[in-house]
Amino acid sequence: MSPIALPTQHAAVLHGAKDLRLEDRTLWPPHQGQAQVAVMATGLCGSDLHYYAHGRNGDFVVQAPLVLGHEAAGIVTAVGPGVKHLVPGQRVAIEAGIMCNNCSYCAKGRYNLCKNMRFCSSAKTFPHADGTLQERMNHPAHVLHPLPDSCTFEQAALAEPLSVLLHAARRAELTPTSRSTVLVFGVGAIGLLACALAKSYGASRVVAIDINQTRLDFALKNGFAQQVYCLPLKDRAKTTDEALRQAKENISAALTEFDMPDGFDIVFECTGAEPCIQMSIHAAITGGKVMLVGMGSRNVTLPLSAAQTREVDIHGSFRYAHTYPTALALLASGKLPNIEKIITHRLPLKDTARAFELLARGRDDAGNMVIKVMVGSQ
Repeated sequence: MSPIALPTQHAAVLHGAKDLRLEDRTLWPPHQGQAQVAVMATGLCGSDLHYYAHGRNGDFVVQAPLVLGHEAAGIVTAVGPGVKHLVPGQRVAIEAGIMCNNCSYCAKGRYNLCKNMRFCSSAKTFPHADGTLQERMNHPAHVLHPLPDSCTFEQAALAEPLSVLLHAARRAELTPTSRSTVLVFGVGAIGLLACALAKSYGASRVVAIDINQTRLDFALKNGFAQQVYCLPLKDRAKTTDEALRQAKENISAALTEFDMPDGFDIVFECTGAEPCIQMSIHAAITGGKVMLVGMGSRNVTLPLSAAQTREVDIHGSFRYAHTYPTALALLASGKLPNIEKIITHRLPLKDTARAFELLARGRDDAGNMVIKVMVGSQ
């Protein structure tokens, strides 16, 4: 008796730094509680780029072939036993984090801190959980979220980075009624989403700081920020004291430019760069909040006395929990104008390596700025 021939599918598989191969893989049917999804759009993220470029992201090293990608949406093609809320043909956003629903953090609703979290496309756990840069994937149905009718696959892929900001905004107590003033450091995709979310929540002032004037011009032109400031590039400080003094001087000049000498209610730090983290403490108003969203510097020297004596709260923010339905509703509502303009480039799955090279360069062959690269199914 011959075995049943299972169908195959294509996946972009990382074997090591800059070693990405398009492979044929067996397509297994979904297990109990899973659904199979045809992935239609995946946005590339900075963490994906680190894995592609270096074969690692911080301490997490790729130990076996890994499929990257975790900002994605697609169409349900099959459901496993026990799945009741999804049907084939349904459009869904894929939440990449698979929580255990069994630890104290999951019980408290803070599943982003789950001790047993398996995150698709991350090398933190082994065996690694594959991500979304493949034609089809089986995924737990409870972390697949139906799309509103007016939400496109590309918009739904943005629900993942938007969720990062929704979670940070909740921790900062930014609400539609707070009328807060907001400063955003860094206007990459995450920073632009921070600006867009703050504006949609009725922030009375939304401004942005970066070292890249082209990105700042983009943020201003497309209505993400009301005012921007380009930090002057100075020689690297030789001592810690000099670095702290430089940070204070730089942010003082920016606050003067913004006509906000007392600072801002909420500062979203989206760069992870040490000088920006230092500046963010001085940029917050007395009694204000600094949200650490960007990841980069591991050990940072901070002007802590400036935070302590002015009661500036410094909050860490990691991924997200219970955000996807809100993110999808917001993306479908039209309350984030020009949000699709964050997606600057689109490539098919077979050109995934080229998509990563494009993201790494930051500009395409025509000299156009690269912000978010979207990889499609074809």
